[in-house]
Formats: sequence, C-alpha cells, structure tokens
Amino acid sequence: MVKNAGRLYYPIKEAIMSVLPIVDEFVVAVGDCAPDDDTRTQIESINSPKIKIIDTVWDIEKYPRGTEHAHQTDIAKEHCTGDWLIYMQADEVIHEKYHKTIVDRCQELLNDKEVEGLLFHYKHFWGDYDHFQQGHRWYKNEIRIIRNDKDIHSWISAQSFRRIPNFDTIKNYRCDKKLTSKLKVARVDACIYHYGWVRPPRLMERKTHAFFTNHLGKKEADACYKQNLYKTHYGPMQRSKKFSETHPKVMKERIAQFDWGNELNYSKKFLPGEVKQIHDRFKYRFLTVIEDLFFQEEGIFTYKNYIYLRSK
Repeated sequence: MVKNAGRLYYPIKEAIMSVLPIVDEFVVAVGDCAPDDDTRTQIESINSPKIKIIDTVWDIEKYPRGTEHAHQTDIAKEHCTGDWLIYMQADEVIHEKYHKTIVDRCQELLNDKEVEGLLFHYKHFWGDYDHFQQGHRWYKNEIRIIRNDKDIHSWISAQSFRRIPNFDTIKNYRCDKKLTSKLKVARVDACIYHYGWVRPPRLMERKTHAFFTNHLGKKEADACYKQNLYKTHYGPMQRSKKFSETHPKVMKERIAQFDWGNELNYSKKFLPGEVKQIHDRFKYRFLTVIEDLFFQEEGIFTYKNYIYLRSK
C-alpha cells in the first residue's frame, strides 16, 4: 500500500522491482495522492504485466491512529492469490542476492502448516546510503512473508501481522490482544534493506508530518509541525555503523541522486542545536553493546510480535 510516495521520497518503484523476479503477481493499493505526486506514474513505468494496481481512498477519521495503514494493507492482501504472500512496505527493498534463498525457503515450508509466516532480518539505513542503525531501539526482525489465510490481518500501523478470527475491520486493528494470536514463524536467511530514514532533511520532515497526520490527526500534526517538532537531526554520522557491502541493483539510480551530504554531520560529535535521537542516549548505546556481544540478532528486552519456531 502506498500514498504520495513521490512527494515523501519513498522508493516505491525500487521496492516493487526488487521482488518482481520472484513473484507471480504484485498487488499495490495506491491511495488518493496529492495532485503533484507521481506515485502511480512511477509504478506504471515499471511496465510489468505482474503488477495490479488497486485505487483506494484513505479515511484517517474512520481508521485513526495509524490503522488506515493496516486497512490499506489488507485491501491489497484481499486481491492476492497464491500460497505465500510477500509484503513490501514502500521504503523496503530486497537485495537480489536473497532471491533464491527466499524461493527455496517458501518451497521447503509450503506443506508445513505450523509455519504461518517467515521472519526477515533488518538493516536500517540512516541519513545516507553508507551508514545504518542496528541498535537496541531498532527492530531487528519482522514478518514479511505470510500464508494467504483470510484470518491473517495487518496489525496496528501495518508493521506486522496477526491472526484475527471473526475480523471486524474498524475494531480489530487495535483490538484486545486476547482476541488475536501471534503468528508462528520460521526464519529465512535474508535481509530487508530499510531506506525509510534516507531522505534530504527537509523531506524527512515532510514525511514525518504525513506519518503523524495519519496517527494523531491533521489538527494535532499541523500544530506540531508549526512548533518545528519534526525537524530532523541525523546527528554525528560516525556514531552509526558503516555499510561496506553492495546495495540492491534496483537502487543504483536513486543512490546516484544523493545530494544532501553537505547537510549531514560526518563527525563524531554533536553540533550546536542538534537533538539526540533516542538511540544516541547512553542507556540505549550500552544495551546495544550488550546485544552485539551476547544476543546478536535476537536482542534483549525487545517486543516480538511473533512466535519464533527455532526448530524449523
């Protein structure tokens, strides 16, 4: 699902292209974008017969607090066929080196009905395409492949999925957890490249405003925007991890357009006026060190919206 990807600098075209070689179809719910947005044009320019566009209208009053994200995700899901569904958010891309691994894993577990979804590892790029975050405050894993089951629904703000029998669209996206159940998942040895925090600072602020509009409502989001509360400070880039591998091929053109390096702080120290992100606070940096040394991909004291089947 997507809305205003062009205005908000989402790599929607790259996200779709990154999985087209391994899917039979790709369904995308395109919301009612702004007049100056080119989301639909970008998607149509891929020119693939696999792509099916569903036109939708967002209603954040009926689906408040981010639940419109889940609602839109479910709209796309309802139009999908096949046994396994891979879910790509508009700022997530899969490297082509993982294609065979993903397909093989789906085939391996196709008839193992205990497995309801597949868990991917995450790499969160930060500020530019050469740095990323994997600290304690960043989710390390998430479900991105699910079975095509009518009782599996997008959850809260569409970050993940849950099994929700007797689904009532408005109530259940944030319903009592007792009425839902976490999916049982197996791991796939593949990584999602998350580019949601790689934007020019001015567009990061625009994206944050749009995000909070969907979660808080337009009036409150506008008030926060006027108070300059969405101003983006990436902070000292040398405090982030350095990325030394290759990006997905579909990202080549977008990476070549990177032109906001002069707005970033490539030192180890905070500049006057820079606000610390949560992951820069001592408590979370300390927990990150502990995780890196002893827990690695699992993390500690982290919320997991799934049941991990370690034996699978």
